[in-house]
Amino acid sequence: MSNIIGNIIKRLLSLILTLLITTMVLYATVMLTPPETRASLFISQKSTSHRTEEQLQQLIQRIIVEKHLKDPFYVQYYYWVSDLLKGNWGYSNVLQEDVFEAISRRAPVTAELTLYSLLIFIPLGLISGVVAGSRKNQPIDHGFRLFAYIAASLPSFILALILLATFYIDLYWFAPGRMSDPIQRLVTSDNFRTFTGLLTIDGLLNGQPKVSLDALRHLAMPVITLTLTHWSTLGRITRASMIEENQQDYAVAARAHGVSESRITWRHLFPNAFAPALTSSILSAASLITGVFVVEIIFNIHGISDIAVSSMQNVPDAPAALGFTIYSVFVVFLLMTLLDILQSILDPRVRKGAR
Repeated sequence: MSNIIGNIIKRLLSLILTLLITTMVLYATVMLTPPETRASLFISQKSTSHRTEEQLQQLIQRIIVEKHLKDPFYVQYYYWVSDLLKGNWGYSNVLQEDVFEAISRRAPVTAELTLYSLLIFIPLGLISGVVAGSRKNQPIDHGFRLFAYIAASLPSFILALILLATFYIDLYWFAPGRMSDPIQRLVTSDNFRTFTGLLTIDGLLNGQPKVSLDALRHLAMPVITLTLTHWSTLGRITRASMIEENQQDYAVAARAHGVSESRITWRHLFPNAFAPALTSSILSAASLITGVFVVEIIFNIHGISDIAVSSMQNVPDAPAALGFTIYSVFVVFLLMTLLDILQSILDPRVRKGAR
């Protein structure tokens, strides 16, 4: 138990250190612009419309002093991080709102899509890889490899278009967007309370299962799109690990003693093949988070991708772009740390410092 707690503490400290280094580099890049330019990021267009040029310059100079934009780097960085922790991420003139508020409102949309993709591709990749690896060169193994190669070779946007053409245009089983119009009117009414921001959960908490079912129907295609590529990667790595473990002496000895194949597979082979598979899961999860934004755009899901797209339209919106970057870095590192902690709990070799 002490080893597990020690590993968790080390990984949390590593997360904090990584975030510090990353944000330092990010802010050092921002510091390449003049202080006056950085000060203007905190000013909305509405507040400048009634000001003269002289008043605007006075406002900029006051912000430079308040935000310490001419102080040494470590001072500026300290106050910048303090503002981030207070929720002051700047004002987006494109979004017409504070960046932190914009991210807070859209983050649950992206989180819901990411969560269901992770809950599907990790167990599916592990189970299918184990089954295929334990039946090497049998029909089920050939079928797995065929589908895995197809899924890995299809870019996500191509797969998304195929799903739209098949399940929306032709069959109309599923639909793009986050919810249907009647459900949207219900969700935006005063009778519907938001608890988590996740429609599939809030629908149940409000006693409205039709909201949850409608949300799942709209999540189906984007979740499949995100899942397939990462499932194929995780499944093939698990399969390769299972085949390698299947050739070890302990597996041969277990068969010689009459142990059943299912017991050998799940009680002996899988625990040893689990470590490299979980490492692959961590990397795939990070890749999924960075790839979710493209899928949101294709399926018209207004999550964090809205901020990324808006920040690059017409005049680049620096506060929105910077806020999007900070959010992405934080979420990726946080998820990788959580999965790393899970690996330290489940893998005895990690607990003992062997890896």
